[in-house]
Amino acid sequence: MKVLVIGAGNMGLTYSEGMASSPLLSKHKLKIYDTDPKKITTLREDGRFDVYDNLDDCLPKADIVFVAVKPYHSDGLFEQMKPMLNKEQVIVSLMAGVTIETIQGKLEVPKVIRTMPNLPAQVGKGVTSYTESESVSKIELIMVRNLLDTTGTSIHVSTEKFIDASTGISGSGPAYVFYFMQSMLEAAQKMGFSDYDSRVLVTNTFEGAIELFNQSDISPQTWISRVASKGGTTQAAIDSMEDNNVKQLIQEGAYAAFDRAVELGKAK
Repeated sequence: MKVLVIGAGNMGLTYSEGMASSPLLSKHKLKIYDTDPKKITTLREDGRFDVYDNLDDCLPKADIVFVAVKPYHSDGLFEQMKPMLNKEQVIVSLMAGVTIETIQGKLEVPKVIRTMPNLPAQVGKGVTSYTESESVSKIELIMVRNLLDTTGTSIHVSTEKFIDASTGISGSGPAYVFYFMQSMLEAAQKMGFSDYDSRVLVTNTFEGAIELFNQSDISPQTWISRVASKGGTTQAAIDSMEDNNVKQLIQEGAYAAFDRAVELGKAK
């Protein structure tokens, strides 16, 4: 199978590095296209990829094409791609807010898979939600899923509504976690801990809590009740967060990202 990734930015390169060792590629190297001369030089020195700076040389030969550019670059790219495509190629979008219908219309191809990746894919801990157009076969869908899984795990969703919804949870979610971490880091520093000690306290607390959660079937609320005793220090913190509607604000933030993803899709 011949796989092409268009765009060697953070997300494109992350998925390229994961997919480069996939047995689905057989004897073929993963193909990458980009227009940045410095990136092209670096990628060619890497040795794992066939690197291109001309779409004519790689796009017509690809079976599966991953599009990993910023959504606002898509119109110009689609104009370039359109004459080089055939209806048997599978287009996999890693772009936020660009609908399957839009991609089909602008490229005039029937087989489109839309995904929502997230940043932890860079360390093999990503989660990618995906859904497909009717023309994509089950075999093609399985192949794409196997490729996506090289960066972590993937979940199949029934409609694009859930792609937009997962944008608000997993796509934007790492930023929420970093926001919370930053707040805790600053609190630790204000309490007098060094930057190093603050980092150790916060990062290990997050890692430990996640490991506890993953190794059990216990809900987060039950874990909270196990840590927080009545009248104790943890309960004081939880009460403060409840009084300030922190839970509601986090949920509203997730919905804000969801709504923005829908808006971006309509704008296209």
